[in-house]
Amino acid sequence: MAVSAPNDKRFRRARVTPVAKRGRARKSRRYVGIVVLAAAILCAAYLAVSAFLTTEALTITRVTVSGNTRISRGEVLSLLDGLSGRHMLLLNLEEWRRRILNSPWVEDVAIRRVLPGTVDVAIAERQPVGIGRIGDALYLLDQRGDIIDEFGPDHAEFDFPIIDGLATAETREAGGLVVDTSRAALAMRLVAALHTRPDLASRVSQIDVSDVRDAVVLLKGDTALVRVGDGQFVERLQSYLDLAPALRREVPQIDYVDLRFGKRVYVRPQATGPRVQRVQGGGE
Repeated sequence: MAVSAPNDKRFRRARVTPVAKRGRARKSRRYVGIVVLAAAILCAAYLAVSAFLTTEALTITRVTVSGNTRISRGEVLSLLDGLSGRHMLLLNLEEWRRRILNSPWVEDVAIRRVLPGTVDVAIAERQPVGIGRIGDALYLLDQRGDIIDEFGPDHAEFDFPIIDGLATAETREAGGLVVDTSRAALAMRLVAALHTRPDLASRVSQIDVSDVRDAVVLLKGDTALVRVGDGQFVERLQSYLDLAPALRREVPQIDYVDLRFGKRVYVRPQATGPRVQRVQGGGE
C-alpha cells in the first residue's frame, strides 16, 4: 500500500543546475585549444626559420670584387676565407671589412649583400705618391706619408722622387719603420704642390725633409741643393730655374741655393770655406 507523507515545508529540495562543472569543462577546452594553437604557431615558426636558414638564395655562393688594381682578386678572396657558405643575413659585415683593411694597399672598403647569394666588395686603394728612404731600404708612401709597401721590382712603373729624412734619430736607433709625422707632412705638401706642375714635378729627383722648416730639393741633371723652406714650393723652384743660367755664370760649382728670403737668393759655392754669395733677383 502506498503511503503518502505530507510535505514538510521546513525542508525544500534545492533545485540547482551544476553550472560550475560545465564552466570548468568549457575553460579546460579553451585552454587546450590555446595550447594546440600555440604549438601550431611554434611549429610553423620553426619550419619558417628552418627554411629561412637553409634557403639557397640567402647562402653566400659568390663574391664580387671591384676597385682593386694593386691588390689582386685572389688576395682579397684569401682575406675573406670562410665567407662562402654563410648565411647572408646573419653575416657581420664589419668583421669581414676589418679583415680586408689589414691589407697595406687598402685605404677603405665597402661590403654589401646582393640577392641572390652574392656579397659585393668595393675597394678604395691607397695611392703611392713618393718613395721614402729609411736606412738602406726604400718604401712606397701614400699621400699622408704612411708606408704602403717596400719598394721592389714589382713597383718599377712608379717614377717618384726619393724622399730622405723621414725617420728620426730615435726611430733609426730602434730599427723601426716609424715615420716622423711633421717631416712626412712637409714632404707631402711639397709633393702635392708639384702635382699642379707636372713639368716641374718630372724634374725633381730627390727631396730631403730632415729640417721640418726647410725642404731641400735636388733636380735631375743638377748638383745644386735647392732650399725651398716650408711653403711656396712651386714658385721658389720656378724662380731657381729662371735664375739658374745666371747663377752658373757667377758660381759654376754651386753647393746650395737658398730661396727662402724673397728676392734675396743666397748661393753657396762648392768649397771648403764658409763663404756664401748673395745674388739679387729671386722671386717669392
